[in-house]
Parts: sequence; structure tokens; C-alpha cells
Amino acid sequence: MNRRKFLSGVAAASLAIAISPAAWAFEGAELYVGEKTLYEAARKEGLVVSFDTGPTWANWANQFKAFQKRYPGVEMVYNDLGSAATVVALDKARNRPQADTAYYFAASALDAAKAGVVDGFKPVNFDKLADPLREAEGRWFTIHTLSVAFLVNTKLVKTVPQSWADLLKPEYKNAIVYQDPRSTGQGQVVAFAAAFGNGGSMDNVAPGIDYLGKLTKAGNVLRTVGTTPYAQFLKGEIPIWIGYENDGLKAKFTDGLGDGVAVVIPKEASAAAPYAISLVKNGPNPNAGKLWLNFIMSEEGQKIFAEGYVRPAVPGVALPPSVADKMPAAPQVQAMDIAKATAKKAEIDAGWAKAVLGQ
Repeated sequence: MNRRKFLSGVAAASLAIAISPAAWAFEGAELYVGEKTLYEAARKEGLVVSFDTGPTWANWANQFKAFQKRYPGVEMVYNDLGSAATVVALDKARNRPQADTAYYFAASALDAAKAGVVDGFKPVNFDKLADPLREAEGRWFTIHTLSVAFLVNTKLVKTVPQSWADLLKPEYKNAIVYQDPRSTGQGQVVAFAAAFGNGGSMDNVAPGIDYLGKLTKAGNVLRTVGTTPYAQFLKGEIPIWIGYENDGLKAKFTDGLGDGVAVVIPKEASAAAPYAISLVKNGPNPNAGKLWLNFIMSEEGQKIFAEGYVRPAVPGVALPPSVADKMPAAPQVQAMDIAKATAKKAEIDAGWAKAVLGQ
């Protein structure tokens, strides 16, 4: 995720312009009961401060545009801190919160709830989410998921692998890159995906650790990395990246690689990483924050995520025609229980170091 600098206090203040009560009126049918009333309250606040929603990630830029088109007079201010840093920032500012909402990898959402810096709020469609994808009181809830896939440079790889078993074949020697699970959330998700694909589960991640060890012993791992290797993948420096589906689709359809990229969700099984959002406790613009969260969780907002090649969290949302054929149904993908995943982190860290590095 690219990190962007938070707009300065001066810039933020300039956005919070005085708004005449009669300047705008909500038009059209409501997306949910009470939308107009909430919009009027949000319009009086005039601003949403949205932490960690960098515009180049998960299609946030188009979420901003759609939100402001629907709700004139409610401005958007954002930053792109990163998940863990967002929780730290919320904790430091707990006496005078600056943010209205906070977005993060769901493991950080658990940390925010534990720290007591987020409020319970149940947006539209909250009740449709599976229990592992939400906190019972609404202190956080999943808004989209990212699925582990094989991102394959077809100019470097003759036969595109379709399964975890395929990746162990000699033809993929020195071809595979993935993120270190000890230092990255994506690496942890890859470990669970490998576990799911090799007979493991949320409660039994050992098969995933063993598999990654075998992949190294086979000589098929080119390297593991501590940050996203997206730029290197675009440059043609990585034959196979075990990463997130959306990065492969972005490389293929947005960044010009076209048929030079194949995006494969392994046929045995894979993992879907939940990304969550929260209403910040005592945030400066609570009504505008709620309006923003409701929009994100509405069918319209969920479709905008899909247009950025991330999978909507709300079940039953029909993918827009522009992406439906690019993101086919993948029933072998299993949603992660983030509470269980967090509890397994130490085991993954130690097990991976032993199996892969011999430490």
C-alpha cells in the first residue's frame, strides 16, 4: 500500500467551509431508511476525516468521488498511514481524536477495539456479514476481502501453475516470491492459504508452514520480501508472486501487462484476508462518519470496491459488468477468522523461521 502524507491542519481547515442550510438538498430515493436525516446532520458537520484510506488502494479514490457526488457539502480528508500506524495514531490522540473513521487489516481492528479507541456502530448490511467478519457490537466490520492467488508472468513461465501441488514441480525452480510472514500481514495470509490448500485449517496452520518449507527445500523460492514487490513484478523481475488477486488484476487490466499476466486462485483452496473499518470513538464529525460508513457498506459502495478488483464483504452483491468476468466465482476461497489468525501469529513466525530458514 502506498503511503501518503496526511493533509495539513491548514488544508483540512480550508475544506471545512461554512455551508448554508439551504445550499444543497438530498436528491433521489434513499439507499436505506434514514439516509436523508443522517445526511442533513452530516452536512452541518461538513467533513469526514478518514484514516488510512490511501486513494490508490482498494479503489478509495472512486469511493471518495461517489460519496461527494451523492452528498454535496460533506468534504473528504484522508491519510495513508498503514494499519498498525493507524492504531498508534488513534491511541495517541484518544483525548482529542482527529479521525472519524479508521480502515485497516482486520488484525489491527482487533487492536483498536482492545485499545478502546473505536465505537460500536452497525451500518447498513452489517447483519449480512458472517460472524468472523465483524465485532459483535460493531466496533469493526469487514468491508472487503483480498484473496491469495498466484500472479504469474507468462513471458517468464511457460506452464501456468494451477495448484499448490504444481508449485512444487522442478520447472518452477527459483521462480517464486512471497512476503515474509514474520513482518507482513500478507505473508501471514499466505501461510493460512497454504494451510487451507494442504489439509489445514484456522486451528491447524502446520500444513501451511510445512508446505512453505518444502517449497524452499525444492529450490523453487527465489526470495521472500518484507514489502510489496508490485513494482518489481511490473518490471518483469518476478516469475511467480504468491500475493493478492487484486494486484494481479491491476497489473493485467490497469497497468498494461495484459496477457503477460495470469491470475490463478489455487484449485485446492485459498484464503481471503478481511479488511475492516471502524467509527472512531469521540471523533469530531460522528454523523458524517456514520454517513461514510453506511455508504461504503451499501450495495453501491460495495460495487465500487469490486471495480478496484477487491471482493465485496457483503454477500449477494452482484459484481459490475466491467469486472464480473475478470473476477469469477472462487468457492475454494475460505474467509479467515481474524481473531484465530491473530492468536496463531507467534506459531507461524517461529514455525516458518524453522521450516524455511532452519532457525
